[in-house]
Amino acid sequence: MSYTFQIFSSVKELPTDWNKVIGQQNIMLSVEYFHVLEESKPKNMKCFFVGFYSGKDLIGGALFQYLSFIEHKTFQKDDVLCSFRNFLSKKFSKDVMILGNNMLTGQNGFYFDTSKVPTDKAILLLNEAAKNLQEKYRKSSLIIFKDYQKAFLKNFEEEKFKAFFRFSVQPNMILNIKPEWITFKNYADDFSKKYQARLKSAKRKLEGIQKIELDLDDVKTYQKEMNILYQNVAENAPFNTFFLTDYHFKYMKMYLAENFKVFGYFLNEKLIGFYTLILNNQDIDTYFLGYDKEIQKEKQIYLNMLFDMTEFGISNHFKRIIFGRTALEIKSTIGAEPVEIFGLIKHSNKAVNLFTGKIFSSLNPKYDWVQRKPFK
Repeated sequence: MSYTFQIFSSVKELPTDWNKVIGQQNIMLSVEYFHVLEESKPKNMKCFFVGFYSGKDLIGGALFQYLSFIEHKTFQKDDVLCSFRNFLSKKFSKDVMILGNNMLTGQNGFYFDTSKVPTDKAILLLNEAAKNLQEKYRKSSLIIFKDYQKAFLKNFEEEKFKAFFRFSVQPNMILNIKPEWITFKNYADDFSKKYQARLKSAKRKLEGIQKIELDLDDVKTYQKEMNILYQNVAENAPFNTFFLTDYHFKYMKMYLAENFKVFGYFLNEKLIGFYTLILNNQDIDTYFLGYDKEIQKEKQIYLNMLFDMTEFGISNHFKRIIFGRTALEIKSTIGAEPVEIFGLIKHSNKAVNLFTGKIFSSLNPKYDWVQRKPFK
């Protein structure tokens, strides 16, 4: 069986059956989401879409992203360690090509119909597409394949992947919703007494704050405030490879419609926090959020957001909530558990590539944290 692929630099070039074959399986690979990327991707990002064919039949698709670190102040904190990371990133990784989505946690980079192409062959096709992009479109300092669970790594054992360094990053925090959790109370009743008291305390602190789901018109109205609250959180991170554009949430709501949820928290009619969710078949992916830092400390807004996300997932009968790889300990207090994820990375300079493991480790240190066990 012979396979081919085609690279698209614009959504309008995608084949008409893209969603039927690929987008329906993962909303982050849908035409609608690609429209969001095209119209409001971070300023230092360029996207390419790849279609894979068996004869004339579309059998798979992938997302590749180029990130320029020269155009972005990667690290925000002004200290010696971050200055060192900035130096390393600009010296050794001026730009990066990623198979996957740097704005999300998890394997959102590709989908193949495995009844028409085996997984091991699909991985080789992805590698061929990556090489083609490097040769014909843009050569990057680094190539990264992200985020795979451990069992999936066996698909990268071919000789063609020997030059790649295998790395692990902070785990993906995932809450598997139990079938017996029909209501949020069922979930809360499974907590130990200590965590039940913590939940009640957090809910009491939210008194006086109104939570409202925002529609598209609301998002347009509050976009400026949302950007400020988002930056409050984003700029506090020691490691950032991009910032959202000013109208990103508007485009997310416009194109994903009811599959993108926005909830705002109001105090005295002023927006003081918000969170967003992407509904992806039976999964919920938590997306970007923001809050007033001072009010957050007093009212425990972030912890309440995690509980509210969980309540939404239970009430609407989803199977999993994917919380991502930040704030690991507090996410474990609401029942999310760590799932180890891995990637592959290679530098275009063979000499530098020998030290890629050490360089990458210095740019992405692991943080010690305590996994909490809230359930009885």
